[in-house]
Amino acid sequence: MKEKYLDPTQTAGRDFVMRQIPGSVVMLNLLRFREIADYSATPELAPESPISGARAYQLYMAHTRPFLEESGGEVIFMGKGGDFLIGPTDESWHSVLLVRQQSVASFLAFAQNTAYLKGMGHRTAALEDSRLLPMVEDELGA
Repeated sequence: MKEKYLDPTQTAGRDFVMRQIPGSVVMLNLLRFREIADYSATPELAPESPISGARAYQLYMAHTRPFLEESGGEVIFMGKGGDFLIGPTDESWHSVLLVRQQSVASFLAFAQNTAYLKGMGHRTAALEDSRLLPMVEDELGA
């Protein structure tokens, strides 16, 4: 069974901060949803009836967006994924999300906001697996 990735490790978090990215950063999120959301870790957030992982992620985004925007972030793209055209044939992603944050500092402030963190259980319930790649805009050929 393949390893699942839902949260950054301490090492990855430290390395991200140590990159000292100047200016804005765009986060590429690859998302694979559970068929049925698993609220066992946060039963207080669970809806009355079972819902899909995709629906739980919608609840997460509805909760998250105001905090993201307040911190200077913005969703610049969200769309359906699928199988790779170039990439592993045994790997596919249900959704792709691009989020721009003004700076690493504003991203960290957002990610540590206690009001935002109260809704993280929707994300945990929703996701079977994920990837998060911080990207910096660059001139081609530079």
